[in-house]
Amino acid sequence: MCYGPEFIARSVRDWIAAVGSETAYIEPGSPWENGYCESFNAKLRDELLNGEVFYTLKEASVVIEQWRRHYNSIRPHSSLGYCPPAPEAVIWPTEPSGSVPSARPTIVTRPTMH
Repeated sequence: MCYGPEFIARSVRDWIAAVGSETAYIEPGSPWENGYCESFNAKLRDELLNGEVFYTLKEASVVIEQWRRHYNSIRPHSSLGYCPPAPEAVIWPTEPSGSVPSARPTIVTRPTMH
C-alpha cells in the first residue's frame, strides 16, 4: 500500500463519496472564499508576528498565547458590537448563610475557535 499524500488524498475522497458527502473546494489564493480565516490570519500577522522577533520556541508560545487570550477575551470586535467574542466571567462562590465567601472566585472563559 502506498502512503504518499496523493494516495492518502484519493483514499479520503473515496471515503467521503462512500458516506454520501462531498468536499467544499476553495481555490488556492482566494481570500474572498474563506474570509473569516483570512481576516484572522491578517490580524495575527499585522498585530503580532510583524512586530515580534522570537528567539526560542518557548518565547513564541508564551507571546502568541498572550495575544490569543487578549484577542478572544479583551479586544473589542466591531462585528460583535465592540464586545470580545469570549469575555472572561468571574463566578463568585456563594455561601448558604449569605456570609462573605472565603473561597477565591473562578474565572471562566468561553471556548473559541482561535
